Amino acid sequence: MNEQYYQKLNETIYSSQLENGLLVQVLPKTGFHKTYAILTVDFGSIDRSFIPAGKEDIYTVPNGVAHFLEHKMFEKEDHDAFDLFGQLGADSNAFTSFTQTSYLFSATDHIHENLDVLLNFVQDPYFSAQTVQKEKGIIGQEIKMYDDDPNWRLYFGLLGNLYPQDPMHIDIAGSVESIEKITAEDLYTTYRTFYQPSNMNLFVVGNVDAQDTLKWIEQNQAAKKFEPATDPKSELVLNDETGKDVIPFRTLEMDVSRPKVMVGVRGLDPVETGRTGLKYRLAVELLLDILFDDTSDNYLRLYNNETIDDSFSYNFEMQRGFHFAYFSSDTNQPERFSDEIIAILEGAKQQIEAATSQFDNIKRAMLGRMISLLDSPEAIANHYSGKLFGGANLLDEITTLATIKIDDLYQIEKDFIQSQGISVYQVVPKRN
Repeated sequence: MNEQYYQKLNETIYSSQLENGLLVQVLPKTGFHKTYAILTVDFGSIDRSFIPAGKEDIYTVPNGVAHFLEHKMFEKEDHDAFDLFGQLGADSNAFTSFTQTSYLFSATDHIHENLDVLLNFVQDPYFSAQTVQKEKGIIGQEIKMYDDDPNWRLYFGLLGNLYPQDPMHIDIAGSVESIEKITAEDLYTTYRTFYQPSNMNLFVVGNVDAQDTLKWIEQNQAAKKFEPATDPKSELVLNDETGKDVIPFRTLEMDVSRPKVMVGVRGLDPVETGRTGLKYRLAVELLLDILFDDTSDNYLRLYNNETIDDSFSYNFEMQRGFHFAYFSSDTNQPERFSDEIIAILEGAKQQIEAATSQFDNIKRAMLGRMISLLDSPEAIANHYSGKLFGGANLLDEITTLATIKIDDLYQIEKDFIQSQGISVYQVVPKRN
């Protein structure tokens, strides 16, 4: 068991790489009521074509398999894992992203028993033709529900602009047509390839004893037999790394009362993984705070002239193999909104210079928000990055953010904000 002490935060994370390859990290929080555990697989919706474990040829699954697999993992031949968690007083859930699938629970008691349930149901697949067919109807309804959600359509519409020929523009759940093609064989093949302990990590945070918890997890894993570990072969190859395929503008008519607009910036330059990648992500987020935080001159100007309202938001996403930022708002001035956002982005260098005297305060505000997350077990666990940033956690993010200087932002602005990677998507009211 390894210990990493974060002196300035007075926190210690205990970690262990088990014999089967599973990485376990435990952050004890004495006095906390709730304990939160999240088990993450390095496999998501974009991992459609891969070489199955023990095979040599590429295998391609229908869109939506990762999300479908997440749904089916809870259901076993004679029970449902949700029921087991409920009997132990735990709340459980799961979610799928473009590059990861996570299973989690939160509880105030029976932590070790709940850890057994978590590990056991994720490491014991059961699929049949009958249960797979039944799930298609359930997920199909979920897909249709999101198809009627204008904010969801806005987000994936923008991704369709930024990555028109790449899997990121496809809904994580797939389509009604694609999930109809999914078979139990697809699920088993995908499971055996990616759901290996060596391709997973478990993060536990809360009122637990680290040594006892790690020992309990080790005993659970030692009692199981796993196939020899293989390295899952799934590579994201972008259709055009230069971004020449980015679609500058599209619009969609829906039943909305006001236009919704999203401006996106696709990162065109490759970014290193590990802690270098983590610093890049944090520096971009810091730059966006300088440009668009609700205390910035830009925000106040756009708000006062009614270009934006309280619906305005911005975010930066960085996942395995790709990264992008987006800015959205409901607005009666959609063209003005997109023009203003793009002008601010393209003038970022000058705005960094203007913010020099305020930089330390802006960074302290961001640090303060991150430190406040240490009071939330869920936030701590959900910030665990897995392989992407070399096993970095929220404590590492705080430590890394403290090292960023304003000079770093000039390089970030140059690397990230490129006109060729900018796009606009609108959802507008239907014409009469």
